[in-house]
Amino acid sequence: MMVVMTIISILVSIAVPLYQKSILRSKESVLRNNLFTLRTVIDEYTYDKQKAPQSLEDLVNDGYLRTVPLDPMTGSSQTWQLVMEDAMSSVNQTEPGIFDVHSGSDKASLEGTPYSEW
Repeated sequence: MMVVMTIISILVSIAVPLYQKSILRSKESVLRNNLFTLRTVIDEYTYDKQKAPQSLEDLVNDGYLRTVPLDPMTGSSQTWQLVMEDAMSSVNQTEPGIFDVHSGSDKASLEGTPYSEW
């Protein structure tokens, strides 16, 4: 019985880290997809309206998104880090808006790069 318990504990000690890594990889995949979607929608909004959105809620209010997606690393849609465009290089220089978006997480990916730099 002790041998069986030892084998099971060894198998569990191998399986748990692999399971945790697969969950993290799936969150990273969702983050990449959400960032791609947000960046595409920001570009479409800027092209259509001839000005960049002032907030992510503008994208929802004007029908470009149903809801602001969750940041899978923080679990919230309020933690996105917005990169505002420079007034001199903006389409509408009187109203510079969102140029890019990054994750609000302070953690690093499996490859070692911070999620806030993606």
